[in-house]
Amino acid sequence: MLSLEPKDLSVPKLHQYLLGAIGPRPIAFAATIDQEGNDNLAPFSFFNVFSANPPILIFSPARSGRTNTTKDTYNNVKICPEVVINVVNFSIVEQMSLASSPYPKGMSEFTKSGLTPLDSDLIRPKRVQEAPVQFECRVNEVVELGKDGGAGNLIICEVLKIHIHESILDENQMIDQHKIDLVARMGGNWYCRANENSMFELEKPITTCGVGFDLLPPDFISSSVLDNNNLARLAGIEEIPDETAVNEYKLLELSDLFLTLGDDPSALELALHERAKILLQTHQISEAWLTLLSFNNG
Repeated sequence: MLSLEPKDLSVPKLHQYLLGAIGPRPIAFAATIDQEGNDNLAPFSFFNVFSANPPILIFSPARSGRTNTTKDTYNNVKICPEVVINVVNFSIVEQMSLASSPYPKGMSEFTKSGLTPLDSDLIRPKRVQEAPVQFECRVNEVVELGKDGGAGNLIICEVLKIHIHESILDENQMIDQHKIDLVARMGGNWYCRANENSMFELEKPITTCGVGFDLLPPDFISSSVLDNNNLARLAGIEEIPDETAVNEYKLLELSDLFLTLGDDPSALELALHERAKILLQTHQISEAWLTLLSFNNG
């Protein structure tokens, strides 16, 4: 394993390690205005949501690692503490990238990127009409993390109003993760698209408490078929099936395997583990447990 101390690295190299390892990162497409009222639009991937009550978003326009200059966005919110944080999806990713070009101060990135400025309801900066979600925000605080190149500036924003395109809503008027088609930043020039090919659903143990890895039988842990994700899913069951349930399941669902491979324990165990893996892939956790426990049951 390569072990590094940040103090031993140049800022550009440290920056590459940080951005290469921490991702995908959501993108704050931030719209601000300067003291003359000129529009500015710029994307930042040092960004996330940090609170729902109050609703707080934070992004960081860092100082340039080459010139130590500050971004127009940072300068603007110091003058006019308001910002629209527009969400970026795949349909505007190229325009968002174009808006990140180093255009001169005072030149509108709305004009250069071909995006449509839309008046906000509560603040002065304009929204990006094409963005699937637009957050009108008041800047509550700016936290400067340093004075040298590469230092971040945390723009702490309180959401005052949310605008959502109806086309990305489901039947319950909530945002459909398949419709919003989000993109995110990776390292270097790479991006990530969150569509049906990359997304997967994982139920969160908010009210449940799994038995844990320490209660998994040794033959589960040593399996040549089950990987750590499979084991974690098994460990998420709240109660291990009892012997009666195992025997009933063995008789009703596994009799074919035991009749065919009963004289070859190694082949039988392998087949049971392979079947359990398939069951786990379809979230049939209890059935996977019953399958695995049947090998040493009776």
